[in-house]
Amino acid sequence: MRARYIVPAFAAAAVLLLTGCVDNSTPATAPSGEASTIEADAAAVALLPEDIKSAGVLIIGTDAAYPPNEFKDEAGAPIGWGIELADGIAAKLGLTTEYQIASFDNIIPSITGGTVDIGESSFTDNLEREKQVDFVNYYNAGILWAAPSGSTIDPDNACGLTVAVQDNTVQDTDELPAKSAACVAAGLEPIESQPYGSQDEATNAVILGKADALSADSPVTLYAISKTDGKLAPVGESFDVAPYGITVEKDSELTKAVQAALQSMVDDGSYGKILDAWGVTDGGIDTITINAASNG
Repeated sequence: MRARYIVPAFAAAAVLLLTGCVDNSTPATAPSGEASTIEADAAAVALLPEDIKSAGVLIIGTDAAYPPNEFKDEAGAPIGWGIELADGIAAKLGLTTEYQIASFDNIIPSITGGTVDIGESSFTDNLEREKQVDFVNYYNAGILWAAPSGSTIDPDNACGLTVAVQDNTVQDTDELPAKSAACVAAGLEPIESQPYGSQDEATNAVILGKADALSADSPVTLYAISKTDGKLAPVGESFDVAPYGITVEKDSELTKAVQAALQSMVDDGSYGKILDAWGVTDGGIDTITINAASNG
């Protein structure tokens, strides 16, 4: 449910220095290391396009600024449970990985332009995006709000509130505009959407009182809460559950190969171990599908 740019390292450091509130640079749980034990799956390898098989490398685009799904370790390398799934896909396909960390908005154009093989960046599969790329669906995520602990904020009755989000996420582009329009139509105050370039900034805005609440994908909200020493808590329940998908060039043979690799991970338990290690098991699925938005 993402789309945003990366805050340069020096800028992010400045934000944290000024606020001293939350820093997601270190994972709440250690990487599982599961991908390093995964062996190639012959059936998945057989589906690979010949050029990728010959190269031996899977080039993966990610915007590593969305903990715990995809973010950076202290050395600047991408980590997170989504990254570990991508590592596992490559292992199942008998390939090594090469990550290209980029603005979220540039990942799909990089796929359609042929400079990136797949995108792993918590993409929500929707009909509009399916016009450009195919999706291999691997997880179901809802939207979850958080507010200062003890707050009585209701996401279904938020007219007049200020809500922090990461810019260009589904929350920024779809959820809040729709809710705000409904408020105005009912003669109530609109919701003020307050977009930020990173989840840390959105979280800090609530802690500092600049926003009343934040809205993000459920695993992201829960992770953000875990980094605030009890300052924030979830409000309401998860809603608008939608599938995440690995993005692949439209009608590429690689789509079926990625599907087979992920299904093999589900079947051998490595998929579940990665989700367990990062505390995001609730959104796991048993059957890996393609283009769930259009195929239901």
